[in-house]
Amino acid sequence: MNLLLISNSTNYGEKYLEWPKNHIKAFMQGFDGKEILFIPYAGVGMDPDNLNKSYDIYEKKVADVFSELGLIIHSIHHYDNPVEAVNQAKAIAVGGGNTFHLVAKLHEYRLMDAIANKVRSGMPYMGWSAGSNVACPSLMTTNDMPIIQPESFRCMNIIPFQINPHYIDAHIQGHAGESRKQRLDEFMIINKDMPVVGLREATLLEIHQEDIQLKGSRPLVYFRFGNEPVDYNPGDDISFLLKA
Repeated sequence: MNLLLISNSTNYGEKYLEWPKNHIKAFMQGFDGKEILFIPYAGVGMDPDNLNKSYDIYEKKVADVFSELGLIIHSIHHYDNPVEAVNQAKAIAVGGGNTFHLVAKLHEYRLMDAIANKVRSGMPYMGWSAGSNVACPSLMTTNDMPIIQPESFRCMNIIPFQINPHYIDAHIQGHAGESRKQRLDEFMIINKDMPVVGLREATLLEIHQEDIQLKGSRPLVYFRFGNEPVDYNPGDDISFLLKA
């Protein structure tokens, strides 16, 4: 497998996809072909009146950045047969947004297994935020509101652990609700055998076969039921994640 799982597309005050841009370029240089099939289904708010127009806007937004890297984006929403589009793809990028809507559409169009099978055969896959969530066994560690009910919470299961993107340690002053850690503790109480990686902003996981590396400017936090959370820095050995 060849995966680039990015926590967030944009750091505060930066241009869209600015911080991971060089990582994306380096990741794709290892593969033949520059055309990438884009999955825009998480982008629901760019045109409130028309989902297809939202997808058009999202496609252009990503294409403008990828063109600077010599990469060409084709969005799946233009294809009459989405499964065939996946089967013919040389690489796939899945954008962030609302994970529930993304998962609903991936199940509706029968793309969850189609993409997973291509990734397991070696096709490069990249995703940010919701696009990283769907590489996990399920969507249950997303931060998003359930704006739609998917057929299933099941995701691609191409990595054996859950990701919580945009992970933040802070508990907002004056806010009486649960912290992110408390929410993940609740998940682990019900799913005791499933580890969770809190992927802080400006970080990503790059996976090639049995090699996994944390890249970016901050540590990840590793959660396992019954254990204290542990931080791992870029450069640390985190190969145990693929053996979870």
